[in-house]
Amino acid sequence: MIPRHCSGVFLCNEYRMKRIYIIILVDIAVISMVLAWLLLGPIISQPAQKYFYIPTGSNLSEVEDSLRKNEVTGLIPVFNALAKLTGYADNIRPGRYLIEDGSSMLSLVRKLRSGSQEPVRLVINKIRTKEEFAAKIGRLFEMDSSALAAILNSNDSMMARGLDTNTAICLIIPNSYLFYWNISPSKLIDRLSRQQELFWNKKRTEKAASLNLTNRQVYILASIVEEETNKKEDKGKIAGVYLNRLKKGMPLQADPTIRFAQGDFNITRVYHGHLKIVSPYNTYLNKGLPPGPICTPSIETIDEVLNTPPTEYLFFVASPAFDGHSIFAKDYQEHVANANRYREALDSLWAKRKNN
Repeated sequence: MIPRHCSGVFLCNEYRMKRIYIIILVDIAVISMVLAWLLLGPIISQPAQKYFYIPTGSNLSEVEDSLRKNEVTGLIPVFNALAKLTGYADNIRPGRYLIEDGSSMLSLVRKLRSGSQEPVRLVINKIRTKEEFAAKIGRLFEMDSSALAAILNSNDSMMARGLDTNTAICLIIPNSYLFYWNISPSKLIDRLSRQQELFWNKKRTEKAASLNLTNRQVYILASIVEEETNKKEDKGKIAGVYLNRLKKGMPLQADPTIRFAQGDFNITRVYHGHLKIVSPYNTYLNKGLPPGPICTPSIETIDEVLNTPPTEYLFFVASPAFDGHSIFAKDYQEHVANANRYREALDSLWAKRKNN
């Protein structure tokens, strides 16, 4: 409706100005709502959550390309503007970031700018070689596995931590750890080193000394026990057999060390031919403990070794019941009888499987 004081087909200037003012306010409101949605509205709808990785040395363009390729957001121009406005464009932090469903552009930029990355949970169970460990780390973290392997195989690096290339695995206490995705090889080694120093507390160190062993030697012995059995109740007794052999100057004659020396962990039965391999890890040819561990023993196994009960056992063989347990003997004749029973039971089992 045209005001009464406006005449003709033209609106008066006052009315026109009011309309322009209203239109401008509406436009500002709409633009504000759009900007608010772009900054505060959800930028991701699927999946419910995802991890977004920013490699070390990335620039803003590379981050934007990755956001687009990983379907975190398609609103790259908005991200670009906000990144420059907040200073993130000049302060890009590498890492592994958790992007949850419903995240806004503003919360995304804030998270990336603050470097609030999500740590990676590293679960270490049994690992047999440095190369296996380096490969596992390479799959989970940004670092190159070869760079980690180089440190583990460097005597200079290991000597700085009281170890050598043979005992490098002693750094690793099997457990669950949290590390940032972009951690460097040297920092990861330092963290593991501190953890194993905490593990070898005064109580454990004193128990090792009571066995006339160093902490490293306990770890090496525990690695053999770890490969011998999964039965907790047998671990201490098996350790006792090896400790008694060490005291008497007898070779350990531990089959798992032969598998390690052969580099073949699928060997189920160790034959006479296997025993001829020339290696410092061949405990049939060499007396004493091998120069390093043959796997990472569990905390349970290490503690079972430290709490080894006194026995007179010098031999053991797998139980013919195939229940995972071992049968122990004090002298060779008793051991031969036990071994024969096991061999007969094994041959019989294989014959049945072959016939079936």
